[in-house]
Amino acid sequence: MLVHICCSVDSHYFLQKLQSEYPNEKLIGFFYDPNIHPYSEYYLRLLDVKRSCNMLGIELIEGEYDVENWLNAVRGLEHEPEKGSRCSVCFDRRFEVSAKKAATLGESTFTSTLLTSPKKSLKQLQMAGEALAQKENITFVAPDYRKASGTQEQNILAKKDALYRQDYCGCLFGLTMQREQQDKLADELFLPISAQIQPESIEERIEMYEKRWEYETQNIPYKIIKNRFLNWRLMSGYVRVHKEVVPTHILPYSTLKKSYTRGKIAYKIEPIHYMNRDEVCLMSLFDYNRLMQTKYTSVKTLMFDPPAFDKEVALREQLGFGIYDLSTIIIIDEIPTKKIEILYQSKTYDDVKERLVKL
Repeated sequence: MLVHICCSVDSHYFLQKLQSEYPNEKLIGFFYDPNIHPYSEYYLRLLDVKRSCNMLGIELIEGEYDVENWLNAVRGLEHEPEKGSRCSVCFDRRFEVSAKKAATLGESTFTSTLLTSPKKSLKQLQMAGEALAQKENITFVAPDYRKASGTQEQNILAKKDALYRQDYCGCLFGLTMQREQQDKLADELFLPISAQIQPESIEERIEMYEKRWEYETQNIPYKIIKNRFLNWRLMSGYVRVHKEVVPTHILPYSTLKKSYTRGKIAYKIEPIHYMNRDEVCLMSLFDYNRLMQTKYTSVKTLMFDPPAFDKEVALREQLGFGIYDLSTIIIIDEIPTKKIEILYQSKTYDDVKERLVKL
């Protein structure tokens, strides 16, 4: 039996139920989810599905990440609500490919872990699966493992085996609408041009879950714990000196009361140069290199390859800015003597992050 897999939380429980109900069937996992966006989130979910299948002794096949074809398939349905027409097309697309894969492998049946997701319509999934299975002359199996406290059992198992729990279905459009309804920043879509790994970003999670797998391989005990913290994202910004845009690097947790300010350097307390308004501070690249023990030749090189986020947060504290300070700190090649204009947007917000602790 080919089992289309959407994520580890759904598949881990679903696969074990199938192993119990169909003991004579060889189950083959098929991870085909081009709807998941961005790719880093796709990779993270695949990573955890691999771990789950490894724990259960199930072969896993990865399908093609043909996101462009998926986007073309749902074109015009971007604003459809969850469980609406876009979801139907999405199921059809994934089930069509899964049914063809099952037929190609010589399997007579296929099913999907989407059936156990509490956010999906069981009837909608069953209709889509049966229609596409019929085209390939195979059978779609649609067990209802949600009933009889199935969803609760699924959640208990996910917690017990420390599975990665994503908090959105997967697609760009569903994520955007969900974050708008929650009045939250869709920080899953943020990746700075510097590629610096941001706190509680998908990239940070990938690092943590890859490390977790390394601990498990080496039989190192660990615990994943959650912390509430103040998060920050740079959204956009530039600095102009005498109407000319100059390369600048903005340190983490820098904020402005408004998105625009202008002024001149009022005074200096080594190594910080203070502007005459809006708590804006500037520091030369020379002093940055000296304090960070780096050798950047220009701010432009710093912009595209900065040190780790935590190291730059530590620099703020080294400069005497306390852990509650949100003043803007800008690194610039040379401290200007002319008028400075700053157009800059960032956001600070309450957030929760996971942390891997070796026991």
